[in-house]
This record gives sequence, C-alpha cells and structure tokens, in this order.
Amino acid sequence: MNHHDKPLTLLGDLTAADFLANYWQQKPLLIRGAMPDFISPIEADELAGLACEPGVEARLVEEEGPDGPWQVSHGPFDEATFERLPEKNWSLLVQAVDHYVPSVAALMNEFDFLPRWRLDDVMISYAPPGGNVGAHIDQYDVFLLQASGHRRWQLGGKLTEDAPIIQGIDLRILKEFTVEPDSDWVLDPGDMLYLPPGWAHHGVSQSDDCMTISVGFRAPSADEAITSYADYLGEQLPASQRYSDAGMAPAQQVGELDDAAVERMRQLIMSTLDNPTQIAQWFGRVMTQPKYVDQVVPLETPLDEEALVAQLQEGEPLYHMPGSRFAWRRDASGTTLFVDGDGHACSTELAKRLADTPPLYAEDLELDGATALITQLVNTGSLGFMSDEGDDDEEY
Repeated sequence: MNHHDKPLTLLGDLTAADFLANYWQQKPLLIRGAMPDFISPIEADELAGLACEPGVEARLVEEEGPDGPWQVSHGPFDEATFERLPEKNWSLLVQAVDHYVPSVAALMNEFDFLPRWRLDDVMISYAPPGGNVGAHIDQYDVFLLQASGHRRWQLGGKLTEDAPIIQGIDLRILKEFTVEPDSDWVLDPGDMLYLPPGWAHHGVSQSDDCMTISVGFRAPSADEAITSYADYLGEQLPASQRYSDAGMAPAQQVGELDDAAVERMRQLIMSTLDNPTQIAQWFGRVMTQPKYVDQVVPLETPLDEEALVAQLQEGEPLYHMPGSRFAWRRDASGTTLFVDGDGHACSTELAKRLADTPPLYAEDLELDGATALITQLVNTGSLGFMSDEGDDDEEY
C-alpha cells in the first residue's frame, strides 16, 4: 500500500490523495488534533530573540501604534522595542524560522505528500490577547498550525485579488469582511487550518501565549514566470534567430501591419518559447532559488575532493544547509539535480539521494559521480558539515 493511501491524523484522517483531490487549492479544512499533544518547537522569547538578529526578516504589527493605526515596523528589533509594547493588540511575525531552528525545519517533513520544492518557508507569529494583522487574503496555500495558546479564526470566503483594501496603511487589510456560516473557530495547540489561495481570513489571539506556525507555499505568478523564463531563454538564443518574411505578398497599404505579419511574429515567439526541455530546466532553477539572495554562502576556502572524502570517512555527516533548496528531474535528455537556482547533470540515483532529506554519509560516495558533485555543493554552500564552524547548527 502506497503510504499516500493511508489516512493521516495530520489531515483529519483523510488520505493525502483525498485531501489533494478535494481540498488542496479548492477549499479550507479545519483539522482538530492534526498534531496531537503538540509541544511548540520554539518559545515566545526565543522568537523575539530571533527577531532581534540581523538578517532575520521580522515584522511588528501594532493595531494602535505610537505613529498611528496598524503600524508596521521591520526588524531587527531591540529589547527596548518589546519592553514598550502594550499588553495586548500587537503581533510579531518572523519569517523563515525553519532556516534557523532545526526542529521547526523538521515540521516540513510532515507535509511530504507535497513536493518539497513547492514549500516556501515556515513563518511563526506571536501575539498577546487581541493581537492580529487584520482580515486579509494571501495568494498562496498555507497550513496554520496552532503551536501554543489559542487563536480564533474566522473565514470570509474566496475573494478576487482586487477586493477593496483599507488605504493609507502598510498592510493589505480588507475593507469589508463578512464571516461565512460555520467558519468561526478557536484553535488549540495541535489544531490546524488549511487555507487555499485567495481565501479571506482573520485570526485573533485569545491568550497571552498565542503562537501560530504558518507553513507557506510558493507559486510563481504568470507575469513573474513569463518574464523570468524569457530572460532564461534569452541568454541561450542566438542573435541570428530573427523575424523573417520570405515569400510574403506585396504590401496592399504601405503603413499597414497586416494579419500575416502578426501571425509570422506570433509563430516566431510561440515556437521559440514552446520548448519543454528548456521550460523544465528553467522551472527547476526558479523553484529552487533560495528565499533570500544571501542565504547560501560559498566556502571562503574551497575543499578539494580528497579533503571531503576524508571528512566523510571520519563519520561526519553532511547536511542540507538551512534554506537550501533541492529538486530533481529526469527526461529524455537526462537527469538534472536542481540546487539553489543551478542545474547539475548527474545520474538519477545520485539526484534522488541528494534531493532527499537525510544527511549524507561516506557510503553515499559510492554513487556514480557523487564525490565531484558533493564537493561542488559543499563549496557553493548548499551542503555543509555542521560541526565545522564550531556552532553552525545553533547559530542563534
């Protein structure tokens, strides 16, 4: 029996196949006890500590801010900021906590019925009573897992992207929000709410230890995709490939752009763009681009293959570096491993092993081509030995 055919507690005893067929991208799902006896992988003060670190993306939303309603400020923060906050009606949101806290990153494994490259990051919010960010819509799927305390969620149905929002503030809060029938719940720790893109929702903290974990997904918009793919393709096309009109009929009107000319141009564009192999190569690169440009840091002094082999043979495992993204694809032209926006041709077996989450050990070097590719990925900063830097896995 395929493990995607068995009922999952995480999905309220639906199978992954049922969930994907009937809920994913279609309608919300409330799951009580999705993670029974859940203990938050991070404390509120640790989250606040992260929000004070340079390089961590954090926002503070104050409903009645010192400078006006719905004030949004961006981190890094300092202790003084947290000390001046009132007892209620504010929220702290910290993005990509999975990049800094391994136990938060491990939550992503619960969602292994979805392709890993589709996941974006894990955001965690903390709010005292009344804390919220207003009723809003997001353009991506999200699983909202209650980590500690209680949050009341109200849903308002699927809205179009042009639904009117309150002007003059730094948040996209809906002007009008009507709660749908039977869409008003208080979530306890371990409860989870799935929301598809475009679904209006409003979450308000009901306790002084309210922490909500948002597992978010990435989906390029059509405009981003077309621009990005055109750029990728443009780098590989010869300048000699041009509009041509051999055999055209004499011009009827000297200034007219006739149907035949437009059709010739359309054919040039369509035939150039419609290249499944190139689309796959571009898609793999774009879906593994790190969330932050400076996320993946190459080694200052590159390792050579011998040093890498020696270190693995000492029994020290190699890990995916936090925030690194891996995917692979096999087609008629071969197998490509996509890592952090680059493509590497390699054997299918090696691509599958490197894109899988467990750490790499010396025996993995036996795969064809492994030593060279693994060395390259260590040098680019996508794979790393954790003990190397002394305290790499406890960066904060």
